[in-house]
Amino acid sequence: MRYLHLSLIVPCTLRDRGGERLGRALDLIVRLNGDDFPPLSGALAELAERPVFVPASEIELIGPEGMVLRSTRLDLDRFHRNEQEILLRKDVLDRQLINVDGARLVRANEIELALVDNSYRVVGIDVSARAFLRRLLPKRFAHRIESRAVLDWRHLEPFTGHVPTLRLRTPHPKLARLHPAQLADLVEDASGREAEEIISAVHSDLGREADLFQQLDSHHRRQFAETRSDHELGRIVARMGADNAAGFVRELPEKRREAVLASLPDAERESVEGLLGYGAASAGGLMRTDLVTVGEGTRVTDALEAVRSSGAPSEVATWVYLLDGEERLEAAIPLADLLRMAPQLPLVQTVSFTPPAVGTDTGIEELARLMTDFNLTLVPVLDEEKHLLGAVSADDVLESVLPRGWRRRVHVFTAD
Repeated sequence: MRYLHLSLIVPCTLRDRGGERLGRALDLIVRLNGDDFPPLSGALAELAERPVFVPASEIELIGPEGMVLRSTRLDLDRFHRNEQEILLRKDVLDRQLINVDGARLVRANEIELALVDNSYRVVGIDVSARAFLRRLLPKRFAHRIESRAVLDWRHLEPFTGHVPTLRLRTPHPKLARLHPAQLADLVEDASGREAEEIISAVHSDLGREADLFQQLDSHHRRQFAETRSDHELGRIVARMGADNAAGFVRELPEKRREAVLASLPDAERESVEGLLGYGAASAGGLMRTDLVTVGEGTRVTDALEAVRSSGAPSEVATWVYLLDGEERLEAAIPLADLLRMAPQLPLVQTVSFTPPAVGTDTGIEELARLMTDFNLTLVPVLDEEKHLLGAVSADDVLESVLPRGWRRRVHVFTAD
């Protein structure tokens, strides 16, 4: 594919077919309407010191020597943006974009266009230093520097919060591909305005917004909490797991904690307040309470149905807890074992191993040792009478023992 480098196209001379100079092309315009490779909708030109719009249908040729028009019949009304339009040179070049393929921020040192099916389209950006060097050289030398690090536009999302005509646009649909942890990394790398734009992209999905907030580091959680009302924070906290919600509430200034807790539904508030009574680094402070539990007389098929109908997160629903009539823990059965058993078999007959349990004051090191020794992903937490209070997951233990900023130490590869 032959690239047309934006920096070598605009600004340039605007000519008619006969070569007569009409004015200057200052920028190229595309409309963000969901195309993998947005087509050029026109150019911003200057004719007799007046900014005007040149539609793409009137552009015959674009090249380093200039822009050639099919005719001289142009609308001389003063230029104004239409909805969804961005100016490539003004709004995108030299700015950060989101590279969804790899979940990282990149800088557009060059914007690459190409003629595809008789239409000029944006096909990518060049993030290399060579692209920036090209722009410093005279045009007669610059064309010799080839693009070496072009990222496909299909995987890119430009920040558009600074573009007036795009502020009401549903932002960044491509971010739906990313895990909340990847979104959190983007937020932590971005400027304040860019970070708010990323968060606004998931605002309509309360569950996803809550997942993003609980993945942020404590500094960014506090920073964004300051810009939100108690009611807004309550909506976010209500969608978190009780353990993460308690951790989030602990970070709030004391005068806001009560207001946020008061905005929660009764059941969620009781769960969070219960966890706040334990130490943050203890089993009681880390445990999750949304477990899959069944009672006496349950069969394998009933236990599997309990997993299917449960609202517990996937990492928690990998174990089913069998309780007696007094809510005391009798057994814990891995989901994988249940899937291999006869559906009508009584659950009590499937128990071959009961994993160790801990009390609410058990520390991180002991939890980590038990998980390692017994190859566990969940450790049940019991009170003194052996009632099941919750369970601590391996990911919560890992998050507690790993150093700050641990997610940034490796690049995570994801499938397309």
